[in-house]
Amino acid sequence: MSFVTTLFPRSSLARPATGLAIIVLVAGACSKDAEDGAPSAAAAAVTKSDAPGAGGQGARPAGGAPGGRNASIILAATDVKTVERGTIEAGVQVSGDLKPIEEAAVRARLEGDLVGVYVREGDRVRRGQLLARFEDSEQESDRVSTVAEREAVQSDVETAKWNADQSAELFKAGAIAERDNRAAQQTYAAARARLAAAEARVRATTSLVSDTRALAPTTGIVAQRLVENGEHIARGAHMFTVVRSDVLELAAAVPARQANEIRVGQRVHFAAGGRQLDGRVARVSPTIDPANRSITVYVQVPNGSGELKGNAFATGRIVSRAVDGAIVIPTTAIRQSQGSEKSFVYRLGAGDALERAPISVGIVDEALAVAEILEGLAPGDRIIVGNVGTLGTGMKVTIAGGGEGPQGGNPGAGNRRPPGP
Repeated sequence: MSFVTTLFPRSSLARPATGLAIIVLVAGACSKDAEDGAPSAAAAAVTKSDAPGAGGQGARPAGGAPGGRNASIILAATDVKTVERGTIEAGVQVSGDLKPIEEAAVRARLEGDLVGVYVREGDRVRRGQLLARFEDSEQESDRVSTVAEREAVQSDVETAKWNADQSAELFKAGAIAERDNRAAQQTYAAARARLAAAEARVRATTSLVSDTRALAPTTGIVAQRLVENGEHIARGAHMFTVVRSDVLELAAAVPARQANEIRVGQRVHFAAGGRQLDGRVARVSPTIDPANRSITVYVQVPNGSGELKGNAFATGRIVSRAVDGAIVIPTTAIRQSQGSEKSFVYRLGAGDALERAPISVGIVDEALAVAEILEGLAPGDRIIVGNVGTLGTGMKVTIAGGGEGPQGGNPGAGNRRPPGP
């Protein structure tokens, strides 16, 4: 019985030990897998990132551009502009009202009743043309009376002259006394004085007769008619306004810092009344206004046809310099780098892929919305104009309807470079 008892405990103790060893080994194996799992997973992620076609470089936007190198955009033909040479002008902007070169007010020179008004607003008149007439019977009577008086005095002068001449001859011959000769000479002098007074009265009455007729002071157009036929008019009353509008003039204020750019005779491009026209600088003020630090420039515009009306508002540019054969592009093509003052344009490069072209801008014509490019572009380059959405370097451009299409033989193509990776 003791033999059985001794063997049974050994067998029973060995089995639990073996089972414990197995549990320890399994636990060790599980612990080792848990420690090596993180590096393995990391290694697998790196491999996947570097694998071809697994979202590597081909998925990144070229140069950080939205959409990447493989992104594309469809543009209208009007969104793509071929760079060309042209003429651009630098100048000083002016604006204001175009006033008639001459504006004359016709006023009554005497008091009386109108017996005739012969023009209306808008009528074209010549210098000296009769506009209106006053009742002039009294003035005409006075004139006739003074003319008759002058004729009578003229006769007295001739008689006195003859007596004076005869008296002078008789005095030389000793036939009359000196007193008689001198009396004859004085009578002649008095007659001449009366004649001068009579002629003055004739001129005065003739002037009064002329004042009964209102005449056009200049060749132009009647802008205002303020009287009617039969109306009693006071002396000095405003009757008509006649304007000479064959030439219009603009008085414009130009900043003093630009005064040295302005000279008499310079061309001026104007836009007024829906028309484009040219004028010239007629006069320049010799002094600077201390209140606003500007000078006054007087610009004249021919208006022989009369199509432009007086006081029409006009905007224009005094041309101070013109550049022929300059590289000119629309200002809508010029873009600014974010956080920088440098300008650039998007240019179509090899394979119609967009590339940035840094540029140097010269003269800017705001009226025509064009700018001179000093550096960065060449004739034949194709650039993007206007706001066409988000663009980026490397983006492929397709022109709707074919447009201009690729232009591999463009002048200046040698200045292009393919977009970087």
